[in-house]
Amino acid sequence: MSELTMAAAVSQTLRDEMLRDDRIVVLGEDIGELGGLFGATAGLLAEFGEQRVIDGPAAEGGLIGTAVGLALYGLRPVAEVQFADLVWSGFEQLVSEMAQLRYRSAGQYSCPVVLRVPYGGGIGGGMYQSQSPEAHFCHVPGITVVAPADAADAAGLLRSAVRAEDPVVFLEPKGLYAAGRAQVSEDHVRLGSARLRRDGTDVTVVAYGSTVPLAMEAAEAAASRGIQADVVDLRTLVPLDIAALLRSVAKTGRAVLVSEAPRGGGYPAELAATLAERALLHLEAPVERVTGLDTPVPYAHEDKYLPDADRITAAIERVANF
Repeated sequence: MSELTMAAAVSQTLRDEMLRDDRIVVLGEDIGELGGLFGATAGLLAEFGEQRVIDGPAAEGGLIGTAVGLALYGLRPVAEVQFADLVWSGFEQLVSEMAQLRYRSAGQYSCPVVLRVPYGGGIGGGMYQSQSPEAHFCHVPGITVVAPADAADAAGLLRSAVRAEDPVVFLEPKGLYAAGRAQVSEDHVRLGSARLRRDGTDVTVVAYGSTVPLAMEAAEAAASRGIQADVVDLRTLVPLDIAALLRSVAKTGRAVLVSEAPRGGGYPAELAATLAERALLHLEAPVERVTGLDTPVPYAHEDKYLPDADRITAAIERVANF
């Protein structure tokens, strides 16, 4: 086992998988000699060459379309969009081709593409480099959506994603790329499996990706005030581990849902609807959402826009004392 940052864990996992399977190619903007804007493909070009590590232009429609074509010809492409904010020009290829291929071919073809997407705030990138578009991906049938919160899960989930037969959008919280280290093994993490990060009895805090460390910090602050929180790290947004979510809420009777994305139409709204449909008789307080604001992400005062531990702690206290 190695102690790595998330960026290094992604790079090591890609290397391991490329050594294991020569069908895997990586492609994207600045992923070659630069090693990716965040270092997540560092060293791959020197080891595997230009046939398997392909630098491309800033043209996301071409990038995703090329990945789909490579998959149809038997390769297993891992494509990197430099920022989540740039994915929109490739959304036609993602929605109409990548996600639909198995369905439109009646199962004759699969599309084993992994689309790596650095997302979220934490670097002061403003409205063009800080978006959290996970709800858009989750609304597209046919793709798996993953959001790891540390290096160990990033490696384990990416290993499973690369070996999957259908497309995976792999959301990497860029604010966590270099934020601490974790022990990384060669184990797989099953897609669709949540992780109980902290055991509590009074409130369930549900988080994913960049908000998991904040949820943990808030849970510790609440514990100092006598409130014990379960912290559920979803890890995979689609498919959702509904059993883990319901198991925790059945125990605590209360839920706080956390996301960086804008509140309106965000992924926590889907979670809240799921709890209303499946766990209403267990709930002893209204479900709380702690999210970003319904505005573009600002350059200035990003800390006021993004959820923080204080906002989550306050929500925990409100539902616990309802």
